[in-house]
Amino acid sequence: MRRKQAAGPRLVMAGALLVLLGLLWGSQMLKAFDYFSSWKGDGEQQMYKLDISWPKIPEYFSGQTFCVAVDSLHGLVYVGQRGDDVPKVLVFSEEGYFLYSWNDTVEMPHGIFVSNTATDSSVWITDVGSGKYGHTVKQYSPSGKLLQVLGTPGNAGSSLNPLQFDQPAEVFVEENGEMYIVDGDGGINNRLLKLSQDYKEIWLSGENGTGIGQFKIPHSVTVDPFGRVWVADRDNRRIQVFDKVTGEWLGAWSSCFSEDGPYSVRFTGNYKYLIVAHLNINRLAILAAPPVGEIGDCAIVSTIQLADETKPHLVDVDMKSGAIYIAEIGAQQVQKFVPLS
Repeated sequence: MRRKQAAGPRLVMAGALLVLLGLLWGSQMLKAFDYFSSWKGDGEQQMYKLDISWPKIPEYFSGQTFCVAVDSLHGLVYVGQRGDDVPKVLVFSEEGYFLYSWNDTVEMPHGIFVSNTATDSSVWITDVGSGKYGHTVKQYSPSGKLLQVLGTPGNAGSSLNPLQFDQPAEVFVEENGEMYIVDGDGGINNRLLKLSQDYKEIWLSGENGTGIGQFKIPHSVTVDPFGRVWVADRDNRRIQVFDKVTGEWLGAWSSCFSEDGPYSVRFTGNYKYLIVAHLNINRLAILAAPPVGEIGDCAIVSTIQLADETKPHLVDVDMKSGAIYIAEIGAQQVQKFVPLS
C-alpha cells in the first residue's frame, strides 16, 4: 500500500510564495502611496503653512484682489484690487497691519512689482483697463505719486515707437533698471519685451502661436540670478525660458501643467524652487529649479492645495523671510504662507 506524501513541505513552499507575492504587491502599493503623497504635498513634502494672522483685518479687501508685491527691504506688502468705488492699491505691513491706500490714475491693475535701488523705491503696475489710464505700465512712488507712464494711455497697440501695449500682464524690474514686460493678457499682443533703463527696446520675443518662443497669453515673468528669464505661457500650458542678455530661447517646461496652465512664476529667496499658481485648480505648485546651464523638464516638489473657488491669480515672495503671498480673485483676499523651516 502506497504511503501518503507529507503535506508539510508543500504548505511551506506555498506559504513562502504567498509571502513573496504579498511583499511585491505591498511594495507597489507603497510606491503608489508615495507618489500620491508627493503629488498632494502631504507628509514630509509639506513645505509651507498658512499664516492665519495675516492680515489683521481682512475687511480691507473690498474688491477683487488681482496682484500682490512684496517690498522685502522695507517690510511692506502692496495689493492691487479691482472694483467700483474701491481703492485700487492697498498697503500692509509684513505683520499684516493695514497702513494706507491710493487710487489715482489706476484703472484695472493686473500685475504689480516693487523695485528697490540704492537711492529709492518704486511700485510698478500694469493696467489693463480700457479707459483713459489703460494699456499702460506705470511707475509710482510708495505713497502713490505717479512718476512714469509707459505706453499710450487709453490706446492699445503694438508699436515700439511710440511704445504701446495691449493689456500688459506683468512687469519685472532688475536692480540696474532694466525691465521685462509680458504683453498681453488676452489682447492683440503675445510678446516678451526687454527695455533699457531709459525705456528703449533691447530685445523682443514672441508672437501668437504654439511654437518655440511663441505665446498664448504670456501672463507672468521673473528673472533668476543666472541670466535666465522665466515666462508663464498660460494658455500654452508651459513655462518658457530665455537668455536675459540676448533673448535667445533656452528651453520650456510643460509636463507639470497638464491640469492647468501656469498663471504666476516667482522664485524662492534661495532660488532653489519656483512657485507657480494654478487658478483653475486652486493650487500652488513648488517646482525644483534646474542647475545653472540646464533647463531640462520640471519636477514638482510640493503643492499647496487651496479651497475651492479661491482662484489664485498672481503671487509674490518675500525674499528675506521666504513667505509666499497669494492674490486670490475668487476669494477676494490675499493669503500668506510661511516656510515650515
